[in-house]
Amino acid sequence: TAAAAAATAAAKRVVVFGGGSFGTALAYRAAVGAGGRNRVVILTRNAKQASAMQRTRINPNYLTNAQYRLPDNVDVSTDAAAALNGADVIIHTIPTQKSFEYLSKVRHLIAPHVPIVSASKGLEMDTLEYMSQIIPRALQREQQCGFLSGPTFAKELVENQPSAAVCASVPAEGGVASMVSDLMAHPSFKVYISDDVVGVEVGGALKNIFAIASGCAVGLGLGLNSRALLVTRGVREMTLLAVAMGAHPQTLAGLSGIGDLMLTCYGALSRNRSVGERIGKGETLAEIRASMNEVAEGVATAPAALQLAEKLGVVDQTPIIKAVADVLADRKSATDAVTELMARPAAAEFPPHLLEFGAAAAAVATATATAGDGGDGGGGGES
Repeated sequence: TAAAAAATAAAKRVVVFGGGSFGTALAYRAAVGAGGRNRVVILTRNAKQASAMQRTRINPNYLTNAQYRLPDNVDVSTDAAAALNGADVIIHTIPTQKSFEYLSKVRHLIAPHVPIVSASKGLEMDTLEYMSQIIPRALQREQQCGFLSGPTFAKELVENQPSAAVCASVPAEGGVASMVSDLMAHPSFKVYISDDVVGVEVGGALKNIFAIASGCAVGLGLGLNSRALLVTRGVREMTLLAVAMGAHPQTLAGLSGIGDLMLTCYGALSRNRSVGERIGKGETLAEIRASMNEVAEGVATAPAALQLAEKLGVVDQTPIIKAVADVLADRKSATDAVTELMARPAAAEFPPHLLEFGAAAAAVATATATAGDGGDGGGGGES
């Protein structure tokens, strides 16, 4: 099996940037993966949290139940230099909006040969950049990177519930993606691989916007018909925007696209869905933010995605993204947004010009991958 093969690989020193729920969950997956022989360090800036986690083996702020105890091969530290000394791989879980600042401060401690696996999902508001662009800008150099995404609630990952994700890198086979697949191989968790970095990143980022929309529908008291409509048309918008950026359309039909979208739109554990639900019930965004101890990335991603759609000339085809951005900016109510979306004229579900656009973009991405020029677009899919 893949897990058995991974267990024979060399043990690695894994450093996880961020002590939130997802950082803790990925530290757990790295610790129990590959036969449980990896050494894992969670790097956090919160000294009180680090001390408590090291002493009790439980994250006092997230995943606080005793069943979520950290394995013995996980340490917690606030000392970046000590944590990164001898690191074989870094897993980055810092929120996207804070990632440039964080990485800039530790770049002198990161060896050029150490791969970074980003599990941060989002689009930077000021630059409209994804993590594949933010990381080299922050480090001021190119670095081996992989991008991990998929339907993975932190709580269920540490409960060893059967789960899967996809990691994208160029190349995928024999690259960072394959390494991550081996690193985390376990009977309860598998990591598929892809060479479509853009597709995996776009899916992971944009699904949070549609989760907010789905939550608004719940808050307004709308039923499953309405939510299914939002999710399905959300897939269309997500795919359109991804393909416009050079992604392969089939990637958005995989774990990082439809898979993650379904989880966040229907799962009660989704922070983004919770934000939307509370907005639908009448709370203000300021009130919601004040009561949350973790970031809902979709709040920042929505206005950035709207700008990106405008830049790429597809904004007329992304009405849900625009509606969510308008609601978050208090330019319209959730009720008015739903009314306006339903007032749009019915037309062909897949207009011919959009199908031609998608086919042309996919052909370009495939040709780029075949030429081997190192571009982010690739054959796509989950190997």
